[in-house]
Amino acid sequence: MKPVRCDRTPAWGELTACLEAGGRNFDLRDAFARDPGRFEAFSQDAPHVFADLSKNLIDAGSQALLLALARQCGLEQQRDAMFAGERINRTENRAVMHFLLRNPPSAQYLPAQAAINKIADAQAEVEVTLDAMLAYAEQVRADEAITDIVNIGIGGSDLGPQMAVLALAEFATSGKRIHFVSNIDGNELASVLKQLKPAGTLFLVASKTFTTTETMTNAHSAKDWFEAQGGQDIARHFAALTTNVAAANDFGITTTFGFWDWVGGRYSLWSAIGLPIAIAIGAAGFRQFLAGAHAMDEHFRTAALEGNLPVRLGLLDVWYRNFHGFSSRSIAPYSSALRRWPAYLQQLEMESNGKRVDQDGQPLPFDTSPVLWGEPGTNGQHAYFQMLHQGTTVVPVEFVAVKQAAHAPDDLPGHHGKLLANVLAQAQALMHGKRDAAGPPQGNAAPSGGSEPHAVGERGGSMFSGGHRDFPGNRPSTFLLLERLTPASLGALIALQEHRVFVSGAIWGINSFDQWGVELGKVLARDIEPRLLSGDVSGLDGSTAGLLRKLGSGPA
Repeated sequence: MKPVRCDRTPAWGELTACLEAGGRNFDLRDAFARDPGRFEAFSQDAPHVFADLSKNLIDAGSQALLLALARQCGLEQQRDAMFAGERINRTENRAVMHFLLRNPPSAQYLPAQAAINKIADAQAEVEVTLDAMLAYAEQVRADEAITDIVNIGIGGSDLGPQMAVLALAEFATSGKRIHFVSNIDGNELASVLKQLKPAGTLFLVASKTFTTTETMTNAHSAKDWFEAQGGQDIARHFAALTTNVAAANDFGITTTFGFWDWVGGRYSLWSAIGLPIAIAIGAAGFRQFLAGAHAMDEHFRTAALEGNLPVRLGLLDVWYRNFHGFSSRSIAPYSSALRRWPAYLQQLEMESNGKRVDQDGQPLPFDTSPVLWGEPGTNGQHAYFQMLHQGTTVVPVEFVAVKQAAHAPDDLPGHHGKLLANVLAQAQALMHGKRDAAGPPQGNAAPSGGSEPHAVGERGGSMFSGGHRDFPGNRPSTFLLLERLTPASLGALIALQEHRVFVSGAIWGINSFDQWGVELGKVLARDIEPRLLSGDVSGLDGSTAGLLRKLGSGPA
């Protein structure tokens, strides 16, 4: 069937009616009181990930309507088209096949349509590149002269590898220090270079086209530093993760690993872009990482919608964004190893689904991607959780917890128990809330119908109480639980989020796999850069011209 945009389906109107009939006033506390089996009904196991969705503003009726919406939009057919290698990235006329990067050679699941689209040929190329990349990773790991690896990339060539290397530090066995440089701000590169010696450093230049401004500026500066410090043999100390082999050769690089136009940058950590991960955790660990993602791929590809975790999460995102009007989602990983998880998800979701037109280029009459933001717990509790609990805006929270500590519990007794107690307590507090027990003192009642604070003297230890200590509760959250943070479980967790983004994008009828929005600023920057030196402000708007005069070396 031809995909149908969500607002053109019967289920869309039925969901609106459901919301008005009671969904807007849905109370989680009442829902649990009415249904002792709610936890079991709204939680599930998926590969390497357990998900508790029971503290979300859904019931059997709204969930059934959301599943009907998915079917009426043709979600299953859109999913199958991706796995068949069809060119679902219509604006760039490309297939979307990052799942092939983690597909084991023995897998025989490819649909008949895949043969027409030459997926088998593409997978053969993937396996050759993967074997070569992992062999090089092992070579670097065994080279005692190399002490530092510097990955120079930006966007998907930085966020994914950096997040994964930090997350899997427990499994890093190479003894190498791995650094990441992405920002064109020279302070970042300078702070890394001051820690290095040329003879012990390997630079990885990660750019598909070998033309990305930030990456190539940093790469050329790194090369200049290397040579100025007496470094020799560029070919030994620089490698490229690119498809532009000729440009890499012109740079002096002879070791290159490529990838394909059907791999979007934010989906590329499974490819040669993941070389820093492979160097950190080794070839065997990287294959486990891929295997975990493949297990989630198979779950998404084969599970019925009712028990398909990426589908359930993606539909929940649509329910919150378009019906409840929640404009953001807070990501709270209760694991310091996952400290870059929120930043990684920002690109994955906001670059994928931050679109205002549908697949046909028509403006959308509804909202798409929420704003994603967050910090690791328990740090976030002491920063922005005040707003989550008592602010005027409801923000759904997505907790990620790990059952087994990465450190030896006997070495640091009590730490992990306190961490888990905090994540459970925060989810509980958001749902239950708490009424302020301190009422107004005799003779000092608040005006009828008002909400003015009232003095309470010593009662409660504060001059003011009333609403100040009220926690309204009924604030939704999702709880994702890993038994342990391993290469396989991290791979599954990432793939879960990739497919979830696909689901919501498919429902909204948008192309989740292009990113034209990042281009305009880049084009304008190329025009502005020479103007900073010349002082030429002709044709510029008044604000840009005024700022250029302030910043440039031309006329004041």
